[in-house]
Amino acid sequence: MTTTTLSAKAQVARARPGVVLVTLLTCQLMIILDVTVMNVALPRIRTDLEFSATGLSWVMNSYTLVFGGLLLLGGRAGDLFGRRRLFIAGTTLFTLASLAGGLAPSAGWLLAARVLQGIGGAMAAPNTLALLTTTFTEPKARIRVLALFSGMSSAGFAIGLIVGGLLTEWVGWRSVLFINVPFGLLILALALRYLPDAPRRAARLDLPGAVTATTGVAALVYGFISAAADGWGAPGTDISLAVGAALLAGFVAIELRAPQPLLPLHLFADRNRAAAYLNMFLGPMAGMSMFFFLTQYLQDVRGMSALATGFAFLPTAALMFAMIRLIPRLLARFGPKPVTVTGTVAMTTGLALLTRLSADSGYFPLLFVAMVAMGCGIGLAFSPLNVIIMSTVSPDEAGAAGGALQTMQQTGGALGLAVLVTVFGTAAREAGGSPTHALVGGMTAAFGAAAVIAALTFVVALTFRSIRSPR
Repeated sequence: MTTTTLSAKAQVARARPGVVLVTLLTCQLMIILDVTVMNVALPRIRTDLEFSATGLSWVMNSYTLVFGGLLLLGGRAGDLFGRRRLFIAGTTLFTLASLAGGLAPSAGWLLAARVLQGIGGAMAAPNTLALLTTTFTEPKARIRVLALFSGMSSAGFAIGLIVGGLLTEWVGWRSVLFINVPFGLLILALALRYLPDAPRRAARLDLPGAVTATTGVAALVYGFISAAADGWGAPGTDISLAVGAALLAGFVAIELRAPQPLLPLHLFADRNRAAAYLNMFLGPMAGMSMFFFLTQYLQDVRGMSALATGFAFLPTAALMFAMIRLIPRLLARFGPKPVTVTGTVAMTTGLALLTRLSADSGYFPLLFVAMVAMGCGIGLAFSPLNVIIMSTVSPDEAGAAGGALQTMQQTGGALGLAVLVTVFGTAAREAGGSPTHALVGGMTAAFGAAAVIAALTFVVALTFRSIRSPR
């Protein structure tokens, strides 16, 4: 692609910045929604495609494993070969894989489609973030769009439960995959016409780093998934974690010597950025527990339908979306540190309230107040992290920085689920009594552990240097 063509695309983008923003945010929402939408549909999928109890978990795990393992590679490949090209290719693959999954006649077919979705998502997601930061270069505009990106990502988890409940209940489980097709086609149509790109670098991909990073992250994620399913002492868990740790240690050694590293390690040299990456790892460890355990509590303990369970998360989703409009103003007035600290306090409070659950707890006031606190907390705690990480990174490394950010999210969520499921299982066995009593006892213990992790995000947030965002 010539420089003249790129310049023309950039001019179109400047003329239609709103279209570019909608295109990128819609893609991010589609990828995020896919996780929780599929989660709600799992019982129907198990019946229709005759999944085994253990095999059903791979409807989610196959996507998580591939997506998490390839994010670093997808982000750096965009830096080197063209972010627009990777974004369009990834969105195309994700859309076609969604169509194939919706048409799946068998369990194996669906799992193969989920793997392809993970590959497509890993190509598109980090380049979505990189394209935002390199297209919107004016500081105030960049902070606004990064806050919108973060808010859309966070709210997508809660909205996915509502959309998943509606589609599964009224249309059928295949619709939760088919819904990606019109969105994907819209994104592609807009991207081909309006999406800008930066000139590609004359560089070679760090293949040793790519291999060790991809296999290392995938091995870790698999180890965490195995720990959640089989326990920490299982051979598959121990071997996967050991292999993953060894490969990532080798990856760091390679990156220290590589002339053009897959992940420039100096991205972690800045104290604020390093702390933001750490909280991007810890936050999902704590926050994902609310969606995972409360979905089970509402359906298995309180007897709510999938649709009613989805709507029960409406306060959380509404407040996350409210934060999308509020965050840019808060960042401009107070800067990232106070906003993040406030969010981590609210998130910790919400999880602490959930330790008070019992088999007889009503939706009001306990669950409602906890969901309000979590909606505010997640919205406030995560949006500034995107700003801190991406607002000062050089354009040449935006893809690598975005890939690292989303890798932290994925591995943190997988590790958190593994840890908290272990806490849940141990506490449930010790609680004894009726199955319902044991179930609730395990959940409250898991929420307590999640609250401790959330408190760690508060401690990390206190280490940020106070900086003021541009007004």
